[in-house]
Amino acid sequence: MRAYSACSLHSSAILGEAHDANKRRSWWVIALCGLMMVAEIGGGVLFGSIALVADGLHMSTHAGALLLAALAYTFASRHATDTRFTFGTGKLGDLAGFTSAIVLAVIALLIGYEAVGRFFAPVPIHFSEAIPIAVLGLFVNVASVLLLSGGHDHRHGYGHSHDREHVIESGERKLIVGIFEDGVPPRFRARVEGAPLSKLTIQTRRSDGRSQLFDMAKQGSYFESLDKVPEPHEFQAVVRVENIGSSVQEHALVFEEHVRGDHAKDRDNNMRAAIIHVMADAVVSVLVIAGLVLARIFGWMWLDPLAGIVGAIVIATWSYGLICDTGAILLDMIPDSSLARQLQAAIESEGDELVDFHLWRLGPGHLGAILSIITTQSRDADFYRAKLARFRSLAHVTIELANRS
Repeated sequence: MRAYSACSLHSSAILGEAHDANKRRSWWVIALCGLMMVAEIGGGVLFGSIALVADGLHMSTHAGALLLAALAYTFASRHATDTRFTFGTGKLGDLAGFTSAIVLAVIALLIGYEAVGRFFAPVPIHFSEAIPIAVLGLFVNVASVLLLSGGHDHRHGYGHSHDREHVIESGERKLIVGIFEDGVPPRFRARVEGAPLSKLTIQTRRSDGRSQLFDMAKQGSYFESLDKVPEPHEFQAVVRVENIGSSVQEHALVFEEHVRGDHAKDRDNNMRAAIIHVMADAVVSVLVIAGLVLARIFGWMWLDPLAGIVGAIVIATWSYGLICDTGAILLDMIPDSSLARQLQAAIESEGDELVDFHLWRLGPGHLGAILSIITTQSRDADFYRAKLARFRSLAHVTIELANRS
């Protein structure tokens, strides 16, 4: 027998939490770049400065790239509930980010081509105009970065977030107990400070009544459980300490965990592309200023094209990373293998078998999943929905159940 169930666990609109704020910031930066563009082109025409006109035209390409980001935010908001988009419009930002990355790659090629050409055919540099314009461009780019990144928290990491290590103080001994899982299967670890002990065990009891005893072995400066700790890491635990001299102490602990956001899963690639655009321009401005100042002081005219080549390499590197990340999302690659393992462990923790599994990103902080499960028990989709409720990023889940008698 097979049964199917589709459900939205946590969210109906597949948009990032900061979507509206990011849209406003994009329009503000477009306004800033637009004003600078008009001022530079107008000033260049009025005062006969071709350098000002050229920088104004460059600023127009800058504003155009940001306009792409702002329009993507606007369109995604307007059509967020449009049923023609099966899984919402959350990926529109990734599409805009991918497009911006391609534009950045083209810009890097053009800068590199022009810089190499100037090595073989140097052109006269009007330092009195070029340096102030480069400084003005740097100021605008720094202001743009500050406007775009305002309020963002980039300290995302993926995995479990255990509330803290548990510290047990008893007499002349301090015992620090936690679950260690950095690059290895999760195991209990305990550090002992102060009086030594002869034996340590940890017994867990879960909400469904299941209990498990973990023997701890000495591993250098700490004790580590011989068995790995099954998912989820939410349970009550009794730490049993046998002291030298056979006296025994027991300490009760409560372990809780929260699945925290992953930078790759949560980040807004549309805003990321916009920030990379202005940061790339800022880096080029710094290199250009340094090259121009040194060229003016020491006559090293080759520094100007060298600064262009270095800037082109930096932009190309950022562009490549952005293309890889957004391309993976557009091709529905698994956004995080660690999360996939946790989901599988959660489903299979009570003897069920996950025979087919698909996980992909719908939008910033929102994931879709399709799970095909074989069970020998009388369980329905609500049972598995409850199991997956702690994974806050799951926005849409389709479950297929097959009963194996």
